Amino acid sequence: MDQLILSGVLVIALLSLLASGVWVAFSLLAVGYLAIELFTSVPVGQALATNAWSASTKWSLAALPMFIWMGEILFRSRLSEDLFGGLSPWMARLPGRLMHVNILGCSIFAAVSGSSAATAATIGKMSLPELKKRGYDEQMMIGTLAGSGTLGLLIPPSIILIVYGVAIEESISRLFIAGILPGIMLVSLFMGYVMLWSALNPSRTPPAEPRIPLRERLKASRRLIPVLMIIVGVIASIYFGVASPTDAASLGVLFSLLLSWFSGSLTWKTFLDGLLGATRTSCMIAFILAGAAFLSVAMGFTGIPRELASWIASLNLSPYALIAALTVFFVVLGCFLDGISIVVLTTAVILPMIDAAGLDRIWFGIYVVLVVEMSQITPPVGFNLFVLQGLTGRNIFKVALAALPFFLILMLSVVLVVVFPEIATWLPQQMN
Repeated sequence: MDQLILSGVLVIALLSLLASGVWVAFSLLAVGYLAIELFTSVPVGQALATNAWSASTKWSLAALPMFIWMGEILFRSRLSEDLFGGLSPWMARLPGRLMHVNILGCSIFAAVSGSSAATAATIGKMSLPELKKRGYDEQMMIGTLAGSGTLGLLIPPSIILIVYGVAIEESISRLFIAGILPGIMLVSLFMGYVMLWSALNPSRTPPAEPRIPLRERLKASRRLIPVLMIIVGVIASIYFGVASPTDAASLGVLFSLLLSWFSGSLTWKTFLDGLLGATRTSCMIAFILAGAAFLSVAMGFTGIPRELASWIASLNLSPYALIAALTVFFVVLGCFLDGISIVVLTTAVILPMIDAAGLDRIWFGIYVVLVVEMSQITPPVGFNLFVLQGLTGRNIFKVALAALPFFLILMLSVVLVVVFPEIATWLPQQMN
């Protein structure tokens, strides 16, 4: 109970700092400092220096700025306009119209990057200016990006599935395959919601464009070829084993530069502007990651995640009640921990409970990712919210409000996976 009170105190402290306008990274660092200084005997300076440096020097993070730079190049070239120009004739009559580009774009890019932050940042850089120029509702624009950006955690290659697979010594390839159908389900749910919202709010959607003949639509689709070349090139290099995700990100930058040059939109100014823009966005994300890493370590020192998991285990719940309790538990942790830290800090304690309840480990991995996706757009520290706040300049609470419907859709997806576990287990079983 003392740990529950302590967690409440820290959450209130973090909310207060964010509400007062303190930078996100500074807020995370301050709460981590408070947790260690007041409730442990660990040297704060040593913990801060070690973990901030460790979080900033991981090789796996090298792909993040490269994918962001790729988005900056596409944003400043005609390629982003070509993407919308090629898709517009096909989606002009679909309810929600170009809002679906955010969802489909995030789902495709998620298969390239494996990173929620990179997905939201890159697609956001490409789509927000185009949708705004066309008069689309800003709240829905932000919401679709916030929700669809989380697909980077589920659609392979998923960093968090790799961490989970290593922690439980399970086949990572089976975990990747298990994420395919839930990923398709989420994309379908997001697009269905956009269609329903558009039908209920016709005044907030731009008017339908005149019907375009098939020949004209096919002609416009030629503008998609450069973007598709980049996507296919990056995905193929990963899935055929030619390049790692980091190498593939570098290839994406190279392809973007070459295609921008061939299209005549690459100049020395656009090159420098894209490089500086990617640097600013990457520094923002890296600073937040360092603060989150320090806060995660602070939570580990206080023992809050382990105590909460042990407390749930002591309740001797039925499988469904256990899943309901764990869902609340993970979402609460997601308010002040990043997804990977949640998995690392709690798996050892929770896994025996899962085995005792007779739950499939592969299924539980997909369930954990879905719940962690929810935490990515859960106030106050959902990581996608901060990425979109940096892109849009809007208040974090306004961004969180726009993401709320997609948070509820993610909650529905968790219910569906619990009621119909075959969504996550059928494809891996075909490998046996």
